[in-house]
This record gives sequence, structure tokens and C-alpha cells, in this order.
Amino acid sequence: MFDILFKKKISESKLADYFVNSLIHLVDSSFEDVAAIINNDPSFVQHPQIAAENSDEFLMIVIAGNLQFIPNHFNDYQDIRITDQVIRKFAQVLELSLPEMKELIHQYQSYFKRINHPSKNTHYAMSKAVFFKYNLNEYQEEYFKHMQTPNPMFLKRLDDLMANFIWQWDDILHKFKVIEG
Repeated sequence: MFDILFKKKISESKLADYFVNSLIHLVDSSFEDVAAIINNDPSFVQHPQIAAENSDEFLMIVIAGNLQFIPNHFNDYQDIRITDQVIRKFAQVLELSLPEMKELIHQYQSYFKRINHPSKNTHYAMSKAVFFKYNLNEYQEEYFKHMQTPNPMFLKRLDDLMANFIWQWDDILHKFKVIEG
């Protein structure tokens, strides 16, 4: 009950900085391992050859997916303000214009909806996006390749892997009170 009285305060801007820097660092420091895990997965007939430096698609999947979770944790337009700040900061870091960044995020989020229809589960959409963006279908056994769908065993392992790239808003909100600014 008294937790709210004793939480540290963090501005929306500082939270957006932390979010952006943490996601970029997370992807930069771990994509080599992600690529190795995918490349060596036993469900593939041939091993994919995802290069350790080929993280651009993965970063965009992580960004677009995580942005979809923000409205689940904030209200009263705070989600819109935080999302806007995050997109602005990503545009700056990735050296894109704000309209280019917004369009890129929109394209990925629309892609999530298409490949994961009728489900609206963003976590699973992120996993399927990795599967399709990295053309992993061509490395599967003929049955799944012909169906153009991920092997369920591989998809489950990919879901488990992608869980590590979903921002833990509950942990942040447990420690901090987010204030405007």
C-alpha cells in the first residue's frame, strides 16, 4: 500500500532514454548468440547461415514488438507520450528521420498482424517475424517447408528465446513512478 509513496520518480524522457539504450545494447550484445542458436537448431534440415552482424531485422522486430506493449502498462495519454519519445530517440540513434522511423515501425507492426492473424499475441508475432524475415522456411524439412509455416518445435524454442527481448515493464513500474516530462 505504501509502495507508491516510496518509489523513486523517473521522467518519461529518462525512461524513454533507458528503454532505447537498453534495447539497442541488448540486441547488440546478444544477437551473435541468437544467430548461433537459430543456426544450430536441430529442427532444420540444413543449417541457416545467419551472420552475427545481420541484426538489423532483429532489432526492428524487437523495437516494433516492444512498442506494442507500452499501452498495456500506461494510461491517460502517458503511453502516447512515452511511445512518441521512444520513436524520436530511436530515429535519432538509427539516423533516420522521424517520418521514416514511424513508417518503418508501422510496416513491422502491420507485418506482425499479417503473419500472426488471427492471433493478436505480439510475443508470438515477434517469433514468427524472425522466422520469416530471416527466410528460415527454406531450411526446414519438406512438410513444413511446403506448408510455409514454422516447425512448432522450433517456434516454441524461438518463443522462449524472444521472451528475453520483451521489456519487463512490470519490474520498472514496481521500482519507479513515471512522471511527465
